[in-house]
Amino acid sequence: MCRQKALFLDRDGVINLEHGYVHSEADFIFKEGIFDLCRAAQALDYLLIVVTNQAGIARGYYTEEQFLALTDWMNCRFAEQQVKITRVYYCPYHPVHGIGKYKFDSPDRKPRPGLLLRAREDLDLDLGASVLIGDTVSDIKAGMEAGVGRLILLRSPAFKSARADIACDVAHSLDEIRSKFFPTKCYCSQ
Repeated sequence: MCRQKALFLDRDGVINLEHGYVHSEADFIFKEGIFDLCRAAQALDYLLIVVTNQAGIARGYYTEEQFLALTDWMNCRFAEQQVKITRVYYCPYHPVHGIGKYKFDSPDRKPRPGLLLRAREDLDLDLGASVLIGDTVSDIKAGMEAGVGRLILLRSPAFKSARADIACDVAHSLDEIRSKFFPTKCYCSQ
């Protein structure tokens, strides 16, 4: 039996607009092209997995329960767009700014690969055949350390290039990523 391939998506900055510790439906604005990208990847048999640091929990800005409720809401919005998010992995810890039990240097906190390695074990994934899309160097470093086959750094058009010490593809939009890395005749926009 062939192992599954996955499309790993960072949340803030890839799925939704990044504007500081998003933790409510009112502040959660989906990025243009995310649903089309996910449908295209899904049509090519990628499992869709979210991997996200959530330092806002560690800092006490919102609770784990609030994060999980927002995650359920997000997953429902994806389902309405015929997209199945297989699993969401998150790290609620911060080694310096965490409060109480959340002050912890977790192996799951990107740039460490813990979230990706947990997904590999839980879902029998072939990380070498998988893709990770992140908007920070720490996302890319986590993917490198885990052995993810294709790493894509999503950058705004104003950003000229990736840092020279990071080996990855660079894209300026989710539509660019879809057309370049997930072309499929099965793709259909809603």
